[in-house]
Amino acid sequence: MLQDKIYNITLEILQNQYYKEHIVNDLSNEYYWSNKWDEKLYIELAKMGFISTTYDNKDGLILLPELQLEYGILDFKNLHISKKVQKIIQKNDCYLSVNTQLDKVIEQFSIHHKYNWFKEEYAQLIKNIFKNQTQSDNFEIFSYELISHETQELIAGEIGYKIGKTYTSLSGFSSRKKKYANYGSLQLILLAQNLEQEGYEFWNLGHPHMEYKKKLGSSTCTRKEFLKRWNKAINL
Repeated sequence: MLQDKIYNITLEILQNQYYKEHIVNDLSNEYYWSNKWDEKLYIELAKMGFISTTYDNKDGLILLPELQLEYGILDFKNLHISKKVQKIIQKNDCYLSVNTQLDKVIEQFSIHHKYNWFKEEYAQLIKNIFKNQTQSDNFEIFSYELISHETQELIAGEIGYKIGKTYTSLSGFSSRKKKYANYGSLQLILLAQNLEQEGYEFWNLGHPHMEYKKKLGSSTCTRKEFLKRWNKAINL
């Protein structure tokens, strides 16, 4: 975080059109903060294009929404499937399930990530939204799980959310077992195919510069370019 100051953001600010437009156009600020673990605030931030993570400061864990300067997006026509993943697909030894093991997927984040921002109040907030969500909110939390046919073992998974015809990834994991090498990539491929089949416009992958996203076929958009597509797609 290179900002000189990170400003507090509230639901009242997001409900004020003047402030919303100022935030969108202010390219000197990406990050904001809140100590309110409020479902409505989280959803409104997400609809505006923010991707919220967390940060530990001296007063405890805070919500850290980011309106990025650049976004990685996947248009499904650009999906790339490596030869290694194609071979795994041919084995047909696992399948992608939806919303069957959200709690277990979240538990795996702390096991598989040295720094896990998806914790404590944040994890509970996501669980609460998942439990209470209705389609009238135009917002849904999703858990995607890669499951072994033979053992029913949870091999890989991720948490994200749907708004309109967009899907945004939050965090994921994949097993470190040698026999499951490249199964994390398989989970991404199967998810991309599922999203395309379900009629999504594109997949919001967040920060664009991670190598696995480029290998998947993602492209980079500026904030302005992203929000132009985003605002159209979330209202479909």
